[in-house]
Amino acid sequence: MDTPIQFQIQTGSPEPIYRQLMEQLRRRVAAGQWKAGQELPSVRELAGLLAVHPMTISKAYGLLEAEGLLQRRRGLSMVIAAGHERPAPKAERIERLRPTLERVCAEARELAIPKQQVLSLLERLLDDEGSPR
Repeated sequence: MDTPIQFQIQTGSPEPIYRQLMEQLRRRVAAGQWKAGQELPSVRELAGLLAVHPMTISKAYGLLEAEGLLQRRRGLSMVIAAGHERPAPKAERIERLRPTLERVCAEARELAIPKQQVLSLLERLLDDEGSPR
C-alpha cells in the first residue's frame, strides 16, 4: 500500500471494535479523505497493527462490503468501492456528526457544564486537530 491508512480504536469503549472501524471508514470516505480504488490494509496486517483478532477486522470489512462501501478483489487487498470518488454532500456529513454531538450535549447537561465552556472546549479541540494528546 502506498498511502498509509490509520485507524484508532478505543479498547475501553462500549462500542465493539468492528463498529469503531466501520464508522471510521464510513466517515473518512464521506469526507473524501479515502476515495474509490484506495487499498486497505489486509485483515492480517490491520489485526496485527491494532492487536485485535483477525475476525474482528474481517467482520468489519465484510459488513462494509455488503453495504457497498468496500470491494473485494480475489487475491488482492480490499479497496474502497467505485462510486466514492467525491466527498458526500455537506448536509449528509453534518447529519453523520449529529448523533455524536447529541451525546456530547446530553453528557454536558448531566455534568452541569455551562454551554460556553462546552463550546470553548470544542473549539480548542477542533483547533488542536494535529496536536498529540
